[in-house]
Amino acid sequence: MKDLYRLDNISQRYNGRLVLSISDFRVAEGSIVGLAGHNGSGKSTLMRMLAFLESPDSGNLFYDGKNISEPELWLRREVTMLTQEPYLLKRSVAANVAYGLELRGEKNISDKVCDSLSRVGLEPDKFMHRNWFELSGGEAQRVALAARLALRPRVLLLDEPTASLDMESTQLIHHAAVSSREYQGTTLVIVSHDHLWLEEVSDTIFKLSAGRIDG
Repeated sequence: MKDLYRLDNISQRYNGRLVLSISDFRVAEGSIVGLAGHNGSGKSTLMRMLAFLESPDSGNLFYDGKNISEPELWLRREVTMLTQEPYLLKRSVAANVAYGLELRGEKNISDKVCDSLSRVGLEPDKFMHRNWFELSGGEAQRVALAARLALRPRVLLLDEPTASLDMESTQLIHHAAVSSREYQGTTLVIVSHDHLWLEEVSDTIFKLSAGRIDG
Protein backbone atom coordinates (compact mmCIF):
# COMPACT_ATOMS: atom_id res chain seq x y z
CA MET A 1 0.00 0.00 0.00
CA LYS A 2 1.21 3.49 -0.76
CA ASP A 3 1.70 6.13 1.91
CA LEU A 4 -1.27 8.46 2.14
CA TYR A 5 0.43 10.58 4.84
CA ARG A 6 4.13 11.12 5.37
CA LEU A 7 5.46 13.51 8.01
CA ASP A 8 9.14 14.40 7.66
CA ASN A 9 10.98 16.04 10.58
CA ILE A 10 7.96 17.99 11.78
CA SER A 11 7.86 19.97 14.99
CA GLN A 12 5.26 22.13 16.70
CA ARG A 13 5.58 24.67 19.48
CA TYR A 14 2.96 26.42 21.57
CA ASN A 15 4.17 29.65 23.22
CA GLY A 16 7.73 28.55 22.60
CA ARG A 17 7.24 25.12 24.22
CA LEU A 18 7.98 22.09 22.02
CA VAL A 19 4.88 19.87 22.01
CA LEU A 20 5.59 17.66 19.00
CA SER A 21 8.81 16.46 17.38
CA ILE A 22 8.53 13.57 14.91
CA SER A 23 11.23 12.63 12.43
CA ASP A 24 9.19 10.14 10.39
CA PHE A 25 5.53 9.15 10.51
CA ARG A 26 3.59 7.36 7.79
CA VAL A 27 0.02 6.20 7.28
CA ALA A 28 -0.60 3.76 4.44
CA GLU A 29 -3.74 4.22 2.40
CA GLY A 30 -6.52 1.91 3.55
CA SER A 31 -4.83 1.14 6.86
CA ILE A 32 -5.98 1.56 10.45
CA VAL A 33 -3.38 3.30 12.61
CA GLY A 34 -3.70 3.63 16.37
CA LEU A 35 -2.15 6.38 18.50
CA ALA A 36 -1.57 5.73 22.19
CA GLY A 37 -0.02 7.77 24.96
CA HIS A 38 -0.75 9.69 28.14
CA ASN A 39 -2.57 13.03 28.18
CA GLY A 40 -0.23 15.72 26.95
CA SER A 41 1.85 13.31 24.88
CA GLY A 42 1.07 15.12 21.61
CA LYS A 43 -1.65 12.88 20.20
CA SER A 44 -4.28 15.58 19.67
CA THR A 45 -1.72 17.98 18.16
CA LEU A 46 -0.72 15.29 15.68
CA MET A 47 -4.38 14.61 14.87
CA ARG A 48 -5.02 18.29 14.19
CA MET A 49 -2.13 18.27 11.73
CA LEU A 50 -3.52 15.18 10.00
CA ALA A 51 -6.89 16.97 9.80
CA PHE A 52 -5.17 20.05 8.30
CA LEU A 53 -6.47 22.21 11.12
CA GLU A 54 -2.96 23.44 11.89
CA SER A 55 0.41 23.36 10.15
CA PRO A 56 3.76 22.36 11.71
CA ASP A 57 6.23 25.06 12.69
CA SER A 58 8.90 23.19 10.75
CA GLY A 59 9.25 20.11 8.60
CA ASN A 60 7.12 18.74 5.77
CA LEU A 61 3.68 17.16 5.75
CA PHE A 62 2.94 15.12 2.63
CA TYR A 63 -0.56 13.94 1.73
CA ASP A 64 -1.12 11.70 -1.27
CA GLY A 65 2.38 12.59 -2.44
CA LYS A 66 1.82 16.36 -2.23
CA ASN A 67 3.73 18.62 0.15
CA ILE A 68 0.98 20.50 2.00
CA SER A 69 2.05 23.91 3.25
CA GLU A 70 -1.40 25.51 3.53
CA PRO A 71 -4.76 23.74 3.96
CA GLU A 72 -6.90 23.75 0.83
CA LEU A 73 -10.59 23.08 0.31
CA TRP A 74 -10.06 19.75 -1.44
CA LEU A 75 -8.31 18.42 1.66
CA ARG A 76 -11.35 19.18 3.83
CA ARG A 77 -13.43 17.18 1.37
CA GLU A 78 -11.28 14.09 1.85
CA VAL A 79 -10.42 14.19 5.54
CA THR A 80 -12.79 14.48 8.49
CA MET A 81 -12.36 14.16 12.25
CA LEU A 82 -14.64 13.09 15.09
CA THR A 83 -13.63 14.30 18.55
CA GLN A 84 -14.85 13.51 22.05
CA GLU A 85 -17.38 16.35 22.03
CA PRO A 86 -19.94 16.03 19.22
CA TYR A 87 -20.83 19.25 17.44
CA LEU A 88 -24.36 19.25 16.06
CA LEU A 89 -26.21 22.00 14.27
CA LYS A 90 -29.35 23.25 15.98
CA ARG A 91 -31.67 21.35 13.70
CA SER A 92 -33.07 17.86 13.17
CA VAL A 93 -31.02 14.68 13.02
CA ALA A 94 -31.74 14.30 9.30
CA ALA A 95 -30.70 17.89 8.62
CA ASN A 96 -27.45 17.38 10.53
CA VAL A 97 -26.50 14.30 8.53
CA ALA A 98 -27.62 15.88 5.24
CA TYR A 99 -25.78 19.18 5.75
CA GLY A 100 -22.43 18.19 4.28
CA LEU A 101 -24.08 16.31 1.43
CA GLU A 102 -26.12 19.38 0.51
CA LEU A 103 -23.02 21.58 0.49
CA ARG A 104 -21.44 19.19 -2.00
CA GLY A 105 -24.49 19.07 -4.24
CA GLU A 106 -24.98 15.33 -3.74
CA LYS A 107 -27.98 13.46 -5.10
CA ASN A 108 -30.23 10.93 -3.36
CA ILE A 109 -29.51 12.65 -0.06
CA SER A 110 -32.42 11.09 1.83
CA ASP A 111 -31.23 7.57 0.98
CA LYS A 112 -27.69 8.40 2.09
CA VAL A 113 -28.93 9.88 5.35
CA CYS A 114 -30.97 6.75 6.11
CA ASP A 115 -28.06 4.47 5.25
CA SER A 116 -25.63 6.38 7.48
CA LEU A 117 -28.02 6.44 10.43
CA SER A 118 -28.59 2.71 10.10
CA ARG A 119 -24.84 2.09 10.12
CA VAL A 120 -24.51 3.75 13.54
CA GLY A 121 -27.48 1.87 14.99
CA LEU A 122 -30.09 4.64 14.78
CA GLU A 123 -33.37 3.63 13.12
CA PRO A 124 -34.09 6.30 10.48
CA ASP A 125 -37.86 6.27 11.00
CA LYS A 126 -37.37 6.78 14.72
CA PHE A 127 -34.57 9.35 14.71
CA MET A 128 -34.63 11.37 11.46
CA HIS A 129 -37.08 13.97 12.72
CA ARG A 130 -35.75 14.33 16.25
CA ASN A 131 -34.13 17.61 17.20
CA TRP A 132 -30.55 17.85 18.42
CA PHE A 133 -31.63 18.59 22.00
CA GLU A 134 -33.70 15.40 22.21
CA LEU A 135 -30.64 13.14 21.93
CA SER A 136 -28.62 11.47 24.63
CA GLY A 137 -24.86 11.93 24.60
CA GLY A 138 -24.32 8.59 22.89
CA GLU A 139 -27.01 9.26 20.30
CA ALA A 140 -25.57 12.71 19.53
CA GLN A 141 -22.12 11.21 18.97
CA ARG A 142 -23.57 8.58 16.68
CA VAL A 143 -25.35 11.29 14.66
CA ALA A 144 -22.05 13.17 14.40
CA LEU A 145 -20.35 10.02 13.10
CA ALA A 146 -23.22 9.34 10.68
CA ALA A 147 -22.80 12.84 9.24
CA ARG A 148 -19.13 12.07 8.55
CA LEU A 149 -19.70 8.59 7.15
CA ALA A 150 -22.31 9.97 4.76
CA LEU A 151 -19.56 11.97 3.06
CA ARG A 152 -17.59 8.78 2.32
CA PRO A 153 -14.33 10.36 3.51
CA ARG A 154 -10.99 9.10 2.31
CA VAL A 155 -9.65 9.55 5.86
CA LEU A 156 -11.56 9.34 9.15
CA LEU A 157 -9.72 10.61 12.22
CA LEU A 158 -11.11 9.55 15.61
CA ASP A 159 -9.83 11.44 18.66
CA GLU A 160 -11.24 9.70 21.76
CA PRO A 161 -14.75 9.57 20.25
CA THR A 162 -16.18 7.23 22.91
CA ALA A 163 -14.37 8.43 26.04
CA SER A 164 -17.53 9.31 27.99
CA LEU A 165 -20.18 7.14 26.32
CA ASP A 166 -22.23 4.15 27.43
CA MET A 167 -21.20 0.67 26.33
CA GLU A 168 -23.87 0.34 23.63
CA SER A 169 -22.93 3.58 21.88
CA THR A 170 -19.24 2.80 22.27
CA GLN A 171 -19.61 -0.57 20.55
CA LEU A 172 -21.79 0.82 17.76
CA ILE A 173 -19.36 3.67 17.05
CA HIS A 174 -16.40 1.28 17.10
CA HIS A 175 -18.10 -1.06 14.64
CA ALA A 176 -19.37 1.66 12.28
CA ALA A 177 -16.02 3.43 12.16
CA VAL A 178 -13.91 0.34 11.56
CA SER A 179 -16.33 -1.16 9.04
CA SER A 180 -15.96 2.00 6.93
CA ARG A 181 -12.63 0.61 5.72
CA GLU A 182 -14.37 -2.44 4.31
CA TYR A 183 -17.48 -0.50 3.29
CA GLN A 184 -15.78 2.36 1.45
CA GLY A 185 -12.00 1.92 1.71
CA THR A 186 -11.56 4.57 4.39
CA THR A 187 -8.18 5.09 6.06
CA LEU A 188 -8.50 5.48 9.84
CA VAL A 189 -6.27 7.04 12.48
CA ILE A 190 -7.56 6.41 15.99
CA VAL A 191 -6.64 7.95 19.34
CA SER A 192 -8.04 5.94 22.22
CA HIS A 193 -7.21 4.96 25.79
CA ASP A 194 -8.97 1.66 25.07
CA HIS A 195 -5.77 -0.22 24.33
CA LEU A 196 -7.52 -3.56 23.89
CA TRP A 197 -9.67 -2.12 21.10
CA LEU A 198 -6.68 -0.43 19.47
CA GLU A 199 -4.75 -3.69 19.47
CA GLU A 200 -7.73 -5.52 18.01
CA VAL A 201 -8.39 -3.21 15.07
CA SER A 202 -5.11 -1.43 14.26
CA ASP A 203 -2.58 -2.52 11.67
CA THR A 204 0.02 -0.39 13.45
CA ILE A 205 0.08 1.39 16.83
CA PHE A 206 2.38 4.34 17.52
CA LYS A 207 3.04 5.27 21.15
CA LEU A 208 3.71 8.93 21.87
CA SER A 209 5.52 10.35 24.88
CA ALA A 210 6.46 14.00 25.41
CA GLY A 211 5.68 14.80 21.79
CA ARG A 212 7.83 12.02 20.36
CA ILE A 213 7.14 8.55 19.03
CA ASP A 214 8.60 5.89 21.30
CA GLY A 215 10.83 3.37 19.58
